[in-house]
Amino acid sequence: MDLEMGEDRFFGSSLTILRRFLFRILAVGPIPNHITFIMDGNRRYAKKQNLEQGAGHKAGFPALMSMLKYCYELGVKFITVYAFSIDNFKRRPEEVQYVMDLMQEKIEGLLKEESIVNQYGVRVYFVGNLKLLNEPVRVAAEKAMLATANNTSTLLLICVAYTSSDEIVHSIQNSCQEKWDEMQASKVNGACNGEICKQEKERCAIKLVDLEKHMYMGVAPDPDILIRSSGEMRLSNFLLWQSANCLLYSPSALWPEIGLRHLVWAVLNFQRNHSYLEKKKKHSYLEKKKKQL
Repeated sequence: MDLEMGEDRFFGSSLTILRRFLFRILAVGPIPNHITFIMDGNRRYAKKQNLEQGAGHKAGFPALMSMLKYCYELGVKFITVYAFSIDNFKRRPEEVQYVMDLMQEKIEGLLKEESIVNQYGVRVYFVGNLKLLNEPVRVAAEKAMLATANNTSTLLLICVAYTSSDEIVHSIQNSCQEKWDEMQASKVNGACNGEICKQEKERCAIKLVDLEKHMYMGVAPDPDILIRSSGEMRLSNFLLWQSANCLLYSPSALWPEIGLRHLVWAVLNFQRNHSYLEKKKKHSYLEKKKKQL
């Protein structure tokens, strides 16, 4: 038994050394600043392995922790995962409840001293319409954000109760409310003799910068790579606004099966296409600046 444990430790240590050596080689090229994951295939994994329904989500958690560790070691500063869509609330109530209970359990686990989050100094930030979550999960999410607020090495964004369409509507509503408040303040202060003049109208017009400021994802730069497991070639209402110029990669592996080789392949493709992607981003940035003038 002791011999087996010793062998496990030896091989585990050897793999860690090899992985870090591989990452040093990758670091010669450009490293993505922000990688996002659509964690697809948990239910299909459970069916494939003849597991109980819902067990696939539990099996997917170690894969998430591994990806978080690999990204941290590689030097990725922002990691976003699509954990639960607003559309997922339409699934069978018992499945939704199982996922919510599992989410609460794993969120609370992130706060333990020995968790990867605390080992690596990861800040956790929940993104989405959190009002839709049940109270225990929402409270756990708020505690996790508060407890990790001072961590600065990596930002882990967890999209729950999220869709891009909801994010865009949220941004428009908040931008309109902000401009309306500014207009009302101008009237109270007697600007233009009680009427909003042309300059005031232009100042209160909603611009692109206003919408992006109120996006849920405004706390992070646009992603460089979007990885969706299970071979599906759909974005499923995820980061539609932010993913215009990022690299898309969809390995056939189901989420619990995803591993280091998939991440390395995605980064190599990113490095191979880096010049082209940077040109596209620069062009988009200049177009945004023009619209702000």
